Amino acid sequence: MSIVKFENLFRRDGFLQAFSLTLYCLLVGLIFWKGDLWIGNASYLGPVLVLILFVVSALVCALLVFYRPYNIFLDGNKKEAVNLVLSTAVWLMIIFLIAFLSTAVIW
Repeated sequence: MSIVKFENLFRRDGFLQAFSLTLYCLLVGLIFWKGDLWIGNASYLGPVLVLILFVVSALVCALLVFYRPYNIFLDGNKKEAVNLVLSTAVWLMIIFLIAFLSTAVIW
């Protein structure tokens, strides 16, 4: 198996997948931040909703990251599918580092 080329790690579709995953995480963070105002003080329903959100989040994140590479893999382009997953991971790490460093500068 050959080494992954540098330009394959910075693909546009990998960026779009990582960016959409970041937007979804921002939405979930907003739900955690403002959930008490929207739902109120639900004694039993609160933990149940958090568990449902956790399961749905795992499903959505898996679909955002792996659905397109899965289809590419089934079409027989195994190397392209792996490159897309790696590209998404690299872009997600870059987005994380930018967000982390920007909050470190602000605080």
